[in-house]
This record gives sequence, C-alpha cells and structure tokens, in this order.
Amino acid sequence: MHRIVVQREFRSRASHKALSFFGSFNHSRSTHSLPFATVEAEGISGSQPAEVQNLVQGKWIGSAAWNTLLDPLNGEPFIKVAEVDETGIKPFVESLSKCPKHGLHNPFKSPERYILYGDISAKAAYMLSLPKVSDFFTRLIQRVSPKSYQQAFGEVYVTQKFLENFSGDQVRFLARSFVVPGNHIGQQSHGYRWPYGPVAIITPFNFPLEIPVLQLMGALYMGNKPVLKVDSKVSIVMEQMMRLLHYCGLPTEDVDFINSDGKIMNKLLTEANPRMTLFTGSSRVAEKLAVDLKGRVKLEDAGFDWKILGPDVEEVDYVAWVCDQDAYACSGQKCSAQSILFMHENWSKSSLISKMKDLAERRKLEDLTIGPVLTVTTEAMLEHEKKLLQISGSKLLFGGEPLENHSIPAIYGGLKPTAIYIPLEEILKEANYELVTKEIFGPFQIVTDYKKDQLPMVLDALERMHAHLTAAVVSNDPIFLQDVIGNSVNGTTYAGLRARTTGAPQNHWFGPAGDPRGAGIGTPEAIKLVWSCHREIIYDFGPLPRDWQIPSST
Repeated sequence: MHRIVVQREFRSRASHKALSFFGSFNHSRSTHSLPFATVEAEGISGSQPAEVQNLVQGKWIGSAAWNTLLDPLNGEPFIKVAEVDETGIKPFVESLSKCPKHGLHNPFKSPERYILYGDISAKAAYMLSLPKVSDFFTRLIQRVSPKSYQQAFGEVYVTQKFLENFSGDQVRFLARSFVVPGNHIGQQSHGYRWPYGPVAIITPFNFPLEIPVLQLMGALYMGNKPVLKVDSKVSIVMEQMMRLLHYCGLPTEDVDFINSDGKIMNKLLTEANPRMTLFTGSSRVAEKLAVDLKGRVKLEDAGFDWKILGPDVEEVDYVAWVCDQDAYACSGQKCSAQSILFMHENWSKSSLISKMKDLAERRKLEDLTIGPVLTVTTEAMLEHEKKLLQISGSKLLFGGEPLENHSIPAIYGGLKPTAIYIPLEEILKEANYELVTKEIFGPFQIVTDYKKDQLPMVLDALERMHAHLTAAVVSNDPIFLQDVIGNSVNGTTYAGLRARTTGAPQNHWFGPAGDPRGAGIGTPEAIKLVWSCHREIIYDFGPLPRDWQIPSST
C-alpha cells in the first residue's frame, strides 16, 4: 500500500512538473521570442554575426581562437565559432574520464534516468512541434546549409517524430532484457543491454540537426556520456538544440559539446580514449579513425548510391520526379543521394531523361532548390565532368555548367544539376571504374542503360562498389526484385515502383550493410546496436543437491 501511495505521489509530481513546463513556455512566448535561443535565425549577418560556444562539464565556454565562417550565399563573415585548440582539450578529456565504463545509468544503476530521458524526449518533441520553434530551426538550417525550406523542415519534422517515438516508457524499453532457464534449480542467465560509458559522436554538415540529435539521444538513452562534435560550418544549429534540450531538463553535465578542427578532435579522441566513437562522414576519415581508435568505432560513411530501373515502365512522371529529388534535393549533398542510375532499355525508350532534364532545370538559387556545395568547389566538379566526358561514348545529358548570377564564395561550389551518360561496358572497364564511381558530394549523377541480358553486368558493377549505404530497385516485377535484392548488399534498400534512395525518416533503419563497423540511426534496433553492448549475468543461487559431495578432479 505504501508503494502505491509513493507511486501516485511520484506520478502527481511528474504531471505537475510537466504542466509547469508547458505552462511556463506558453507564458514565455508572450514575453520573449524563444526562451532557449541565443540567436535570431534570420538576423544572422555580416553586420550582426552570431557566436557559437562550447559546452564542457556543464558550462558554456568560449575559446581563445575564433573561426569566422563565410555566409555560403554571399561570402560575408557571419558566424564566429569558438574553436578549441590543443591547449583547450584538457577539460574535455577530464570530463570523459570521469564517466565509468558502466555508464551514467544501466539496468542496475540509476534506472530512474531511463524515465528522465523519456520525459526530456516528450518535452523536446513538444517544443519542436510548435510552429515558432520548428520555423526557427528550419531557417537556422537554411542559413548554414542552404537547402529549400521544405528540405530543411523535413529535418526538423523527422527529429520531432523521433523524440515523440522515444517519449514516456520507450527509453526503458530499449534496455529490455531476456532470461534463459539454467541447468538446475536456482540457475538463470539474463541478457542485458549495457552502455559503453564515455563515447564520442562526430557528425557532418549536411544534416545539422537530424543526424546529431538522433545519435546523441540514442547514446544518452542507453546510459553513455558523449562528447559531441558537429562540423563547425553548421554547429550553431546543434548548439541551439543543446540549449533547447537543457530547457527541457537535460542535465548540463551529461553531454560535452566541442567545436574544433579534425586534427584537434583526433587528438582529443586518442587522449580521452572513449569506449566507442560514432562517425558519420567521409570514408577517408572513417578509415583513419578506425585505425587510430583500434577499431572501437561505428561508421556511417560515404555512399555512392545506385538506382536500378527494372523492365516494367510505369508512371514515368513520378519516377522522373523521384530521380530528380534523389539526385538534386539539397544540391545532392546527401549521403543517400542517387549517384548512378541504371536504366533498363525499356526506360531508355521512354521520355524519362527529357522529363528529368525539365525537372532539373526548374531548380533555382532563389528558393534554394539548388544552392551552394559546401565541400566541393565548382572547379573540382567541372574537372571531374571533363574527365568523364573523355570516356568513349559518354555525353552530357544536362547541366554541366556553373550556376549564374550568384555571390557564392569561391571556397564553395555552385553547379547546375548535372547528369552524364556513360555506356555500361565503359563503366566496367578497369581504367574507368574508379573514376566513374567516385562520389561527388554535389548535384551530379551518372546515367547508363542496360539490355535484358546485361543484368549480370549491372550486378557486377554493384559488387565492385566500396560503400553500401542506400539503393533503389524501381520495379513491381517480383522476379526482377528478387534477383537484384538477392545479389546486392546495401543496408537501406527501397524496392518497388515508388522506390527512392533518399528521404530517410525516423520509422525505419538507415545505415550501411556489409561492414561489421556499420552504424544505423533512428530505430530501437539501431540505438541498441550502436550505443550498447551485450552483457550476460548468470544467477546461480542453488540449493545444492542434498547428497552432493566433492567430485574427482577433472
């Protein structure tokens, strides 16, 4: 009875706290723009630059070194980032070292923190559901990683839904255990999901909110203490999100947030020696980290992602639109972007390419349906195009020219949506394959076609690829689908007439396959795989059999 009373009191307090939280925000909206924000998204400019700080051991701090970022649309210095140098990493190393290997919580230690994180998720989901808050983050994303409003809002929406998904008791359900009967009375084996303790998260520029939030919260749900580094070009988005999470009850000491260049972050990792590091980004850096950190990594690295159009030609307008979205939304700066399109000869005879060309030419800088490329210069993309067009039988289908009438600074790129046709036989040649399958993180794709009896050649091209993130098999022919899916490996593969390569939501696994280091994101399975390990505890209480005696040595 006492336990019931205590539970009721706890629930009553929790409900009162929640009502106080929501009430306080509703009141604050009338007196202040946003209670957690330290910037105005649309007010950031050369004349009013924003500042980005670091968070360590529960305190926001600056730095002796400030990295000034250029506005990707006009070249003005518009954000100052307090980047930590070699002399400033000690507090971050100390902070991680304070976290034990068994984590901040686990099934036997501080289990109330599972409930805490369910509450934090509920509050943060509510905040992001408010039009004023979602618009703030959408426009902040647009300022640093220019993309259309709808594409930027998609990040906020997915993040909000993810937080909804892990509200209430869903966090503790991630730590669900199992029991197997033993060999005799009093013996049972229990399997538990166990945290790593001190961990690190490194995320890229192209999804400044969705990727860091989903991975960060997954790490926290499972009981880890993370240090988070987001690409400095866009880290202002996550800095503001950290402030929102603190407003929603996240303990300030649970996460450290650092701005630095890659060299300094590498030094921090090797000195702090986190038990696990999640890296999302380029394959080159991923492989270096795997060596430096002795394999204690999970990777979601680059993807040269493919789409195959099967023999059944249907809904040409729709398929063309999806191809355009997959290749050119966010100016092609998605790790899931369509990099190569294999068309069955039946599709080659359709109006698909002309429709794709028309759709690509609708994209314009004014609404950011095409925009700055933040990691590849215009010159580099044009040079790659030039090399490809030297391959026998290749031709420019559309694009291939720099964007016009813009103020994008030279350190970034600006290219019209581009597609280059290369014959399948030429792609497979040893001298051409590496060049053709080089990932260009911009509005750039390869197009080829194949005859009915050439599907094995297409499958050979897939087998030789290095990265296996997303893929699409556009067909409703079950035999064709079975053939392609059964002979490929990409971790997130869409199949059917409406198949795509991009648009990863929060309701299914997103991640590569074929690599034991591969990381997932967004689902309970992904969180448990990336952010926890298995621990088995075998209980053996007895009693001993009455007639037990010491046996002979064995």
